[in-house]
Amino acid sequence: MKRGKKYLESLKAVDSSKSYEAADAINLALETAKAKFDETVELHVRLGVDPRQADQQVRGTVVLPHGTGKNVRVLVIAKGEKADIAEKEGADIVGAEDIINKILTENFLDFDVCITSPDMMGQMGRVAKILGPKGLMPSPKSGTVTPDIGKAIRETKAGKVEYRLDKTAIIHCPIGKKSFGTEKLQENYHTLMDAIVKAKPAAAKGAYVKSVYVASTMGPGIKVMHRA
Repeated sequence: MKRGKKYLESLKAVDSSKSYEAADAINLALETAKAKFDETVELHVRLGVDPRQADQQVRGTVVLPHGTGKNVRVLVIAKGEKADIAEKEGADIVGAEDIINKILTENFLDFDVCITSPDMMGQMGRVAKILGPKGLMPSPKSGTVTPDIGKAIRETKAGKVEYRLDKTAIIHCPIGKKSFGTEKLQENYHTLMDAIVKAKPAAAKGAYVKSVYVASTMGPGIKVMHRA
């Protein structure tokens, strides 16, 4: 893969043989974020678990103290009182069967998070094959299937992120924008890392956190020193 001039210049600033303290790694990620837009800073954590085993899955949600910097579009699929609550709490789109049909027939995906009430889950199965691969299917584990629609919307708008293991045993998750600065990004970083560490499955053996990297959207990965 051919890399651009700015990326190669940024790469020179990073010692790939070294593990940096979190604050230093985040500082370096900001220094090497040279794009003209407000780059996202991401955390990448490789875990010592087997993602093929059901008892070694790592998945959860956490509210970052400073959010992600992204304006999250929230779709709520609910009826009656719960739909009214969703509108009052500032959901961007509220509907029921009409939205499900729109997803099904028009491949409507103009939202970042889908929240639904438990009574609608029977119908949500119709769109599972569309939403699932996009990571948009509501789930009780991520708090997006809930009777407390109001709380779910507030947390999502406040900066709740979902972290989950991919097939290569890595968690990829945003911790904010370049414009946040080191201090806010560091607080978000520690909040997310604490949540991942606490989510260690009982079946996990040996070293749980194998490696930790931070990187901006267009910048190189910077290895972070993790103390178990």
